[in-house]
Parts: sequence; C-alpha cells; structure tokens
Amino acid sequence: MSSPTEFSESVSLMEPMLPSEGNRRLLDDLATQLIAVSKALNAQVTPNVALSMGELVRSMNCYYSNLIEGHNTHPRDIDRALANDFSNEPKKRSLQLEAKAHIEVQRMIDNREEKDCAVVTTDYLIWIHREFCQRLSSELLYVENPQGNKRVEVKPGELRTGDVSVGYHVPISAPAIPRFLRRFEEAYNPIRLSLIEQVIAVAASHHRLLWIHPFFDGNGRVTRLFSHAFLRQIGVGSSLWSVSRGLARNANLYRDLLMAADKQRWDALDGRGNLTEAGLQKFCQFFLETCIDQVTFMQSLLEPSQLLNRIELYVQEEIRAGRLLKGSFPLLKEALYSGSFERGQAATITGYKERQARTVLKKLVEVGLLVSDTPKGAVRLGFPTDVVERYFPKLYVPTV
Repeated sequence: MSSPTEFSESVSLMEPMLPSEGNRRLLDDLATQLIAVSKALNAQVTPNVALSMGELVRSMNCYYSNLIEGHNTHPRDIDRALANDFSNEPKKRSLQLEAKAHIEVQRMIDNREEKDCAVVTTDYLIWIHREFCQRLSSELLYVENPQGNKRVEVKPGELRTGDVSVGYHVPISAPAIPRFLRRFEEAYNPIRLSLIEQVIAVAASHHRLLWIHPFFDGNGRVTRLFSHAFLRQIGVGSSLWSVSRGLARNANLYRDLLMAADKQRWDALDGRGNLTEAGLQKFCQFFLETCIDQVTFMQSLLEPSQLLNRIELYVQEEIRAGRLLKGSFPLLKEALYSGSFERGQAATITGYKERQARTVLKKLVEVGLLVSDTPKGAVRLGFPTDVVERYFPKLYVPTV
C-alpha cells in the first residue's frame, strides 16, 4: 500500500475528531467520573507529599512508557540514571539516558516550563520532541526507512520529511503534516470545548496524534507526554498518577484499539467521517476507563491510615534489623500528616532530647526516608527505591 500524495490528502481524512454527541453518553459519564476521582485524589494528600510523590510517579511513568516501547529498564537503573550513574554497557546506558530524558521532560511539563504555547499546538508537540530527543544517545536517533535499506536520522524537534509505515497503517505524507496538525489544534483547542468535551478530547487526540505520526521516531513517547500535559492543562491530570501504567498493563488491548481506530468507517451507520467513529469511541472508552482505574489505584495507595500502617510496619522491621533508630516512626508520621516540619521540631515530635532527636532525624535523611531542598531546611517524606514496594505495593509490576 502506497502513501497518498499530499495533493489528495484533505484534512477530512482524519475526521471525526470527536465522537458525535448523539453517541457519547457513556463517554460523558466516564469523563464526569474521571473529573470527580481526580479532584478527590488531589485533595487526599498535602502539597509537600504530592511533591515527593510527583518524583516517584514520574519514574513510574517512565518505567511503564519504556515497557510499551519494548524497553525494560529496571527502577534501580532509572534511579542511577537520575543520579548520573550510568552503566558502562552501551545499550544499557542508552536506555538509562532515555529514561532520564523522559523524566526530565515530564518534570518540565509538571512545572509548566513551556508557557509560550498551548498544549495542542504544533509548537508544543515540537517542544516535547526536541526536549526528549536532544537528551538521547546518538544510537537512539536513527530509524530504518520503510524499505529497510536506509537509516534515517531523527532530528530533535523536526517533523518528518519522508514517508513511513506503522504496521498496517500508512500515515499521511510528510508535506501534509503541518495542515493536519493545524486541524488537530483547531479541533482540540480547550477554549472551544466544555470540560466534559475537553476530557474526551484528551482521549481522542491521543489516537489522532499517533495517526498523524508527525515525527520519524518518538511518536509514542511524545503522544503519552502530550496526553499527560493535556490532562494537566484542563485541571484533571496531576503529578500523582500516570495513564502510562494502565496502558502498559493492557498493552495488547491498547495497540489493538489504536489499530481499530485507524480503519475507515464501516458503513453509513458508522459516523459521517472518513475514519470509523465506532473505533474512536471504543478507544476513548478504553483510555478514560484506564485513567479512572489509575486514579482510583493511587487513591487506594495514598489512603492516609493504610499508608501510615505500611510505613509503621516497614520502620519496625528496619529498627529490629538495626538499620533505623527508635523514634523514626513519629517523624515520618508527622511528615505524612503535616506535609513537612522544621528540623528543630524533631525533639518535640519524638519526645527525645535535642541531640538524640537530631541523630534519629539525620539517619532518616541519610537513607532518603526524609528529604529536604536545603541542608538545614524543612523535611518532607522521601520515597527511595528500597521502600517503594513496601509503601506502595504493586506500583511496579512486570507486565509486558
């Protein structure tokens, strides 16, 4: 199957951009539910706990996004990459750089460092691609052409200049990409949509961006980072949860539904656009249900009393093993419920004398269970790799 010429490629080939209102009742209900559970999750933890959780969730998001791409990077290797401790093995080092790049770009998104353009614009998509790809090793910046006889360089932040094929899907020609991205921006501009429609637009745009396939490589990562940014922009997403975990845990279904939504409409009952509306609806349903599942999963992990119980059990075991000191738990409890506390409060919290309390506090900081932005500043909860499975069971589960 050959790619159509740019002349024949009307942007109507990408329609429908959203499922029609008459067939959207279930999606409206799912969008309403996602808005509600996301709001509840955000209210569940203090801002400082959310700050620490954000670092953990970014690593988790990277881990699962890697799995979707077929790259299994262990959480410990991700942590080492963040500390600039890279493997001497070239392939492993490349994957570590890839993981670090993903986390750094998501942190930039979470901190809203790109403020000059809206999330759905071409400029924003190019910004994501550039920031991600310029952090990669040179080995990951080449792909083979569809014929398999030529290596094509992937240039950070540049739209593709040649034709590609993705499985059975032949994306639009390179010259047509800017026009399709302008239609993409027009259709998904949040200003033109209600909040319910904005949430559904996040799901629909996830597929349509992959359908356009604007870059030679990195489209999957750019799209997942874009969806995270879109959710954040409309006030539904946060640094406390990641849709990538759910997509990776259902990777085969994710891919199948993406491919199903690529197809042309089946008949006169399947919408009025060129592409299948039923396929788009099913993908949007899956995407929104996945988001809801991940938010409720994080709600269960962050339920304060249950989290506190898991922290207490871990601390008791570490004290018995001689790796932590008595008095550790009251400090961690205070950090969980208050968000942070000043170091000078340690004696009051533990009931110990000043010197003994400082010793307990120092040990918790040394092992990363408490963290601070400055050597003498207030401390908050930290989540080093060693405690993640104990504090947050099943956060990392091998899936694909």
